[in-house]
Amino acid sequence: MSYSRTRRLALAFLAAVALPLTAAHADPYLADFDYPFPVQRLDLRSQGQDLWMSYMDIAPTGAPNGRTAVLLHGKNFCGATWESAARALSAVGYRVIVPDQIGFCRSAKPRAYQFSLHQLAANTRALLQKLGVEKPIVIGHSMGGMLAIRYALMYPGETGALVVVNPIGLEDWKAKGVALPTIDELYARELKTTRESIRKYQQTVYYDGKWKPEYDRWVDMLASMYSGESGDLVAWSQALTSDMVLSQPVIYEIGRIAVPTLLLIGLKDTTAIGRDRASPEDAKKLGNYPELAPAAAARIKGSKLVTFPELGHSPQVEDPQRFNATLLQSLDELAATQP
Repeated sequence: MSYSRTRRLALAFLAAVALPLTAAHADPYLADFDYPFPVQRLDLRSQGQDLWMSYMDIAPTGAPNGRTAVLLHGKNFCGATWESAARALSAVGYRVIVPDQIGFCRSAKPRAYQFSLHQLAANTRALLQKLGVEKPIVIGHSMGGMLAIRYALMYPGETGALVVVNPIGLEDWKAKGVALPTIDELYARELKTTRESIRKYQQTVYYDGKWKPEYDRWVDMLASMYSGESGDLVAWSQALTSDMVLSQPVIYEIGRIAVPTLLLIGLKDTTAIGRDRASPEDAKKLGNYPELAPAAAARIKGSKLVTFPELGHSPQVEDPQRFNATLLQSLDELAATQP
């Protein structure tokens, strides 16, 4: 055997040994990540393309109550991040539907797609219609909160109730001094994403500087999509959806929400996408959830605001037990007010 061939085989062996730490845990569709429930797929035609939307459909483990909860993930999250809340809801009788939106996680990531909250809401409605779900409780976190609000505005007669958990879009960042970037600028930034940058951002913005080992699972989930040969596809999708979030604030329309609404807000949250593109003076005023949350609640007729003073952007991750108890109690109270 020649030296060069021996060397190639040795390098191949070393690469194979290294796989568990690198490429084996790098997949733009999270094939390497264990979802908490079986994942199914809806094939759909959208914007002239054959796409798919992955989702979990979780049957009640407790006595069925006849209600369905739809859990919508945020931009830096996936449906799997709702694991604890999904189990809690299922245990008390809810059917729980948890989709991954187009462009995210285990769903299709088209390179050419006009992302809008309107489009994602329509995709979600198509999924629910296929599953025979009527008047669900739509629960959205972060970007999913923006999407849940858009869904309730578009389909008020088909929405049983609206729950938003630390939604973004409760302020217009551009109007408050954030310069809008181009898609190319957003893409270039996304290409620099690493596990370390994800963790640092979440620790600083989501968790008030604190960290628990259990958060690492969700960091690893995101980091795996950016790694490997197809990481650029994830970066491109994230750039497109960042533009969607930045250019489509929902704050101007929340006064038109006409369904029972609950806001669950961690007050330590400081999320404000693009803060670094604002002046230091303007940046300090952004992401002030102790002010944003009550101001939003005051504009939504009949809404209820519940706050977690010591929790941040992801109360369902920081303190699942408390969050789930609050969510279930609040949903019972909402149900008691319905005819």
